[in-house]
Amino acid sequence: MKPGDVVAIITGGASGLGLATAEKILEAGGRVALLDLDRSDGVAVAEGLGENAIFTPADVTNEEQVQAAVDATAEAFGTVNACVNCAGIGSATRTTGKKGPMPLEYFKFTVEINLVGTFNVARLAATRMLDNDPDENGERGVIINTASVAAYDGQIGQVAYSASKGGVVAMTLVIARDLARSGIRCNTIAPGTFDTPLLGLMPDEMKGELAANIPFPDRLGDPAEFGALALHMISNAYLNGETIRLDGALRMPPR
Repeated sequence: MKPGDVVAIITGGASGLGLATAEKILEAGGRVALLDLDRSDGVAVAEGLGENAIFTPADVTNEEQVQAAVDATAEAFGTVNACVNCAGIGSATRTTGKKGPMPLEYFKFTVEINLVGTFNVARLAATRMLDNDPDENGERGVIINTASVAAYDGQIGQVAYSASKGGVVAMTLVIARDLARSGIRCNTIAPGTFDTPLLGLMPDEMKGELAANIPFPDRLGDPAEFGALALHMISNAYLNGETIRLDGALRMPPR
């Protein structure tokens, strides 16, 4: 897909990795819809990005809200041919301990947002893409999901988070196979430790300790690097069914 033809709906688009992806797509001449919670800064962020960006408020786990966001994107820009799922939450609770087992609702909540929410948006965006005319490669659309290196080497306390992100990795190839005959690709990015607003709440000393574990470059990831890979996945027609780690060769220690 040519970058200038991209019309992408981006979850978590009002900040962090989602916003960085939106900026890369806009720089390349595409258009974006920022799907984020109503309480986010989505309205102001979209206005700041210019006329080729809109805000579509939605909770990724809510079928009606996401469908409305997909419809609003198609109405504003004429189509939806890319979906980048960046919305998600972190979690840090052990399986059990002195206070008893992890509350089951805590585990369910993490999986509901990170895994079920990702699939919910992907399935609804893909359904809209079926209406697109295929391009010269026979392509109608691209879905990009966000997992994490925790899908492979989760740390102590990350059982819910790792399970949710492992599910995202596991469904990547299956979604790609499901949608292949419709000309829709699916890939996943598994980022390492990135300098996002969430990490911005940490003291500089703690961020320095995180960066020290990264072989090279020995720094936190720049969200723009995530956005650049997402844009490449959109534009490279032969990249399909793949999960790519973006982590500076990081392998997470147990804690």
